[in-house]
Amino acid sequence: MVKLKIKNYLFVLLVLSLISLTIAYFVEYVLGYQPCNLCVLERIPYALTIIILIIYYKFKRNLLFYNILLIQIFAFSIIISIYHLGIEQGYLKESSICISDNKDLITKESILESLQQLRVSCKDVTFRIFDLSLTTYNMILSLFMFLITLKIYLITNYDKK
Repeated sequence: MVKLKIKNYLFVLLVLSLISLTIAYFVEYVLGYQPCNLCVLERIPYALTIIILIIYYKFKRNLLFYNILLIQIFAFSIIISIYHLGIEQGYLKESSICISDNKDLITKESILESLQQLRVSCKDVTFRIFDLSLTTYNMILSLFMFLITLKIYLITNYDKK
């Protein structure tokens, strides 16, 4: 990786998180593609990163603590992305998080309400860029951001020695 200062790495994390969320909401609200439940879940690490980095920029204390949080967040993001990609490719079965809650539809009102909340199946890829799903891009980006946070951790610990 290119040698940068820690503040530059943190800025890259912040910008990538903002861009990721902007693209996800653009695809959903402007282009009209409905996300599955795992797609919505995959946005959480980016939102948490933005919150954590804003808190760090505000107080400028305990970088090691915030960095370890970010490492864990992106490790979780990689795991969720690999799991989602496995479902998309047919290697894994959908879990209960992917299944719609439309089982107990007895009245007309409950049917109409459920139609408004209908989610896309996690195995159905509704949007692709260069023939890759957004989950694939999320997995690559999560891995890249995990490596950045790991680099920050190594720089921080190296400076202490």
